[in-house]
Amino acid sequence: MSVDYENLSKKLRVISDPKRLKIIDMLSCDELCACEILEKFDITQPTLSYDMRKLEEAGLVTSRREGKNTFYSLDKESLDEIEDSLKLIFHIQDDCICKE
Repeated sequence: MSVDYENLSKKLRVISDPKRLKIIDMLSCDELCACEILEKFDITQPTLSYDMRKLEEAGLVTSRREGKNTFYSLDKESLDEIEDSLKLIFHIQDDCICKE
């Protein structure tokens, strides 16, 4: 497996924001309604919408509508890709870029 540095960098940039990283942590437990996420922060609804849009655009979360509510959940496959890529970067292997 090779590392897609552009994609990885984009995702890491999005989660480098502490609030977004906390949202990722919250969603690791279960799907949450936007209203439940908003209760945990001292921010406005438009600010949360902006952050959730960034997380969705990076492919880190998915959303679904149910009536007036939006529910968010983690895209575990995308997070697994980040984990796998970081493991490749931080562990020397036979095909490591440092040996090219």
